[in-house]
Amino acid sequence: MKEDIAERIVLVATHIYQSHDTIRKTASIFGYSKSTIHHDVSIKLKNVDYNLYIKVKAILDKNFAEKHLRGGEATKIKYIKKKNSN
Repeated sequence: MKEDIAERIVLVATHIYQSHDTIRKTASIFGYSKSTIHHDVSIKLKNVDYNLYIKVKAILDKNFAEKHLRGGEATKIKYIKKKNSN
């Protein structure tokens, strides 16, 4: 694996570990696609830094489990704003 790709993978994974950001938010911060970030931290990171992979996987699993709650909250806020604007 090229050094610059390995550095990117570790940089992105470290960001997720420190900030607990979602893959979507991390992708927008670093300017990569969601698919690239997801592939980097869920597949490639295992071969680059296994200990960091375990830590990041726990965060991603937590984010995945909470995804439906965040979506429901966003929808709730959307309709509250729509109701208040009328």
